[in-house]
Amino acid sequence: MTIDWPTLLPLVFAGLMGLAILIYVILDGFDLGIGILFAAATDDEKDAMIAGIGPFWDANETWLVLAVGLLLVAFPIAHGTILTALYLPVFALLFGLILRGVAFDFRAKVPPHRKRRWNASFFAGSLIASLAQGYMLGVYVLGLDTGWAAVAFGALVALCLAASYAAMGAAWLIYKSEGELQEKAVRWLRYALVFTALGMAAVSLATPFASPRIFDKWFVLPQFFWLLPLPVVSGALFLGLFLLTFRLPAPGDRHALTPFLILAAIFALGFAGLAYSFYPFVVPDSMTIWEAAAAPESLGIILVGTAFVLPVIIGYSFYAYRVFGGKAGELRYD
Repeated sequence: MTIDWPTLLPLVFAGLMGLAILIYVILDGFDLGIGILFAAATDDEKDAMIAGIGPFWDANETWLVLAVGLLLVAFPIAHGTILTALYLPVFALLFGLILRGVAFDFRAKVPPHRKRRWNASFFAGSLIASLAQGYMLGVYVLGLDTGWAAVAFGALVALCLAASYAAMGAAWLIYKSEGELQEKAVRWLRYALVFTALGMAAVSLATPFASPRIFDKWFVLPQFFWLLPLPVVSGALFLGLFLLTFRLPAPGDRHALTPFLILAAIFALGFAGLAYSFYPFVVPDSMTIWEAAAAPESLGIILVGTAFVLPVIIGYSFYAYRVFGGKAGELRYD
C-alpha cells in the first residue's frame, strides 16, 4: 500500500505540536502557578516553593520552544497569521517569561533586603505570562477576532487560566511540600478550582458558538452522544477533586500526587475537546492543516530531526522528575 505522505505528514506534525502544547500547559503550568501563589506566601515559604520547582522549570519551558518551533517550520503560513494577530500578547508572554527567569536567579544572589523586589518580579512575570497565554487562547477560540467582544472574552479566559495555573501550582505543592505549607496549598487549590471550572466552562460554551461549523460538529447526532463523556467526566473530576481537598493532607501523605494527576486529566480532556472542535483548521475557519503545511519534502527532513530531538526531551524529562522526585529539600545555592 502506498503511503500518502502529503496527507499524512501535516497530520503527524499537527499531532506533535498539539502534544507539545498540552505537555507544556501541564508542566509549565504548575511552576507558573507557583509563581502566582507567591502573592499569598511568606518569605520562608517562597524559598520552599522555589525548591519544589528548581530542578524542573527550565525543562518545562522546552515544550513551549518545541511547539512554537514546530509551528514555524511545519506550518509557516499559519505561524505568520497567528503571531501577527496575537503580536501584543506574545510580546507580553515573552516579557513575562524573561522577567521570571531573571528574577529566579537574582533572588538567590542579591542581599536579603533586596530579595523582596525579586520575589515580586517572579510573581509579576509568572502572572503576566499566564494572563498572556489565557488571552491568546480566548482570542484564538473566537477565530482571532479583534473586536471588543473578543477582547472581553480573552480577558475572562486570561483570568481563569491564571487561576488554573495557580490550581496546578497548589496541587504540585501538595505533592512536594509538607507541614503548614502543604496545608496552605490545599486551601489554595480549593479556591483556585472554582475559577478553573469557570474558565473551562466559558471556553467550552463559547467554542461551539464561535462558528456554525463547530456548532454542527458538537450538536448533531450521533456525535453529541459520543462527545458527551468529555464534559461529564470533566465535571465529575472537578467535583471529586474539590471533595478530595477536604480530606487532605491525608495520614502518611496518601493521595499527595492525586490532585495534580486529576488536574492533568482535566486539562487533557479540555484539550481533546478543543482539538476536535478546530480540526482540520490550524487557523480557525480560514486555513486547514494541509493549506498551512510546508512542502512534503521539507516536512520529511524536519521529521528526521524531530525523531532525534523528541526522545531526548522526553528522556531528560523523565530522568529529571525521577531523580528529583519526592519532597523538596532545603533550598541551597552552594
